[in-house]
Amino acid sequence: MKVLHVDVNHPLIIEQFSELGFQNDEDYTSSKKEIENKIDKYDGLIIRSRFTIDAEFLDKAKNLKFIGRLGAGLENIDIKHAKSLGIFLAAAPEGNRNAVGEHAMGMLLSLFNKLNEADREVRSGKWDREGNRGIELEGKVVGIIGYGNMGKAFAKKLKGFDVEEVVCYDIQGGVEDENARQVGIMEFQNRVDVVSLHVPQTELTVGMIDSEFLNKFENPIWIINTARGKCIKTADLVEALKSGKVLGAGLDVLEYEKASFENMFSEGNLPDAFQYLINSDQVILSPHVAGWTVESKIKLAQTIVDKIKAKFLA
Repeated sequence: MKVLHVDVNHPLIIEQFSELGFQNDEDYTSSKKEIENKIDKYDGLIIRSRFTIDAEFLDKAKNLKFIGRLGAGLENIDIKHAKSLGIFLAAAPEGNRNAVGEHAMGMLLSLFNKLNEADREVRSGKWDREGNRGIELEGKVVGIIGYGNMGKAFAKKLKGFDVEEVVCYDIQGGVEDENARQVGIMEFQNRVDVVSLHVPQTELTVGMIDSEFLNKFENPIWIINTARGKCIKTADLVEALKSGKVLGAGLDVLEYEKASFENMFSEGNLPDAFQYLINSDQVILSPHVAGWTVESKIKLAQTIVDKIKAKFLA
């Protein structure tokens, strides 16, 4: 197998591919068009998020047998077209699910305890204990939307916090386990205090969290999104924050991100809704790094190696 690596990943992926007899070529600087013009020479492609892989690119990959993406999803690949060409697609949600679960938990606890706001105040010489009185996770009902690798990892982290219950909502049936009870959307919206998103980006999930959806919750809620930014309509979230329907939000991902999950600031003219998020003490933001840890870098690479090995060398 001749494999092209277009994103820098943990070196173990190249080391182990070499041990399997693969030829590894690295090209981390050429443009998408330049890669496109030589992709027909390769059996495998390893990518993270440098560019999208569309139908035009795939049609030029005449000999491509697999694409390994070192990330949780395959949103930057035309999955349907790739599969029609018989290309094996491997993502690695198993590799960063623990990191995502921990990040979601960190965001939630930071919001509940006003840690970002308190930190800024103390650094500026303000000592406001009463204004920074927090709330406890104990006794709350936590709801998880999307109960796959990431949702299950977050539910596992909630063990030991003495929450009243963890419930999950998923379009797939039978996904509940010892850490979360699966419920219908009506019970979900009637009971939860916290909503954590762990869904892929699909036609069904883009824009799913909008004003209509938010207004159906019985209680004011806290929202954590470590999934995909386009699942939330930011303008609607802002209105819910203003009205008190949403008490706070931890957003690792944003609606305005590019499809390759890279820099969203390159074009300037950021929307008013995003400006509100930036200035709000009710919001914690991070740059799509929930699954981005020292440990997950290793785990992601190993997961892809294992999947390619199982597919082609078992």
